[in-house]
Amino acid sequence: MFKNKVVWIIIAIVAILFFWVKGVYNNMVTQDEGVKTAWSQVENQYQRRMDLIPNLVNTVKGYAAHEKETLEGVVNARAEATKTTIDPSNLTEESLKKFQSAQGELGNALSRLMLVLERYPDLKANQNFMELQAQLEGTENRISVERKRFNEVAQSYNTYIRQFPNNILSGMFGFQSKAYFAAESGAEKAPKVEF
Repeated sequence: MFKNKVVWIIIAIVAILFFWVKGVYNNMVTQDEGVKTAWSQVENQYQRRMDLIPNLVNTVKGYAAHEKETLEGVVNARAEATKTTIDPSNLTEESLKKFQSAQGELGNALSRLMLVLERYPDLKANQNFMELQAQLEGTENRISVERKRFNEVAQSYNTYIRQFPNNILSGMFGFQSKAYFAAESGAEKAPKVEF
């Protein structure tokens, strides 16, 4: 009789451990997939921006033909940004910085283009240009929102896999921390405005 109780206790402990490990593992998988989904939304918004750029460049070409260098800068930055991709299962700090740097260069090139275009009142009044500019501004806002959401999902995931005793299981099953989007260097300083 005593042997039966010991066997049942051992079976109960093994069952409890099994269901606990299963629950923690499945939660890690769910959160990992959430990070990948959030990342794909970030990529979707960057792709939207990439898709708008050729239309913007073509619209500008007719009005600002002698701004060829600025237009080429945008096209080249877009090409570089298109080359830089990240595998969602390998979101390391290094790969995210490289991606963010390429996207930052594209953003800077677009900013330079918009500054140059201030000199062309006819272009600024062009309906196609105005629509493209509004879509680009909206896309930049969407990118910002999706990056924020990604950071929130990644933070939740990272916290979960690092908590004890989950950290033991995450190490055993190979779940790694995900990197965050960070502010560009120099973003902490206010820009100098002169009139």
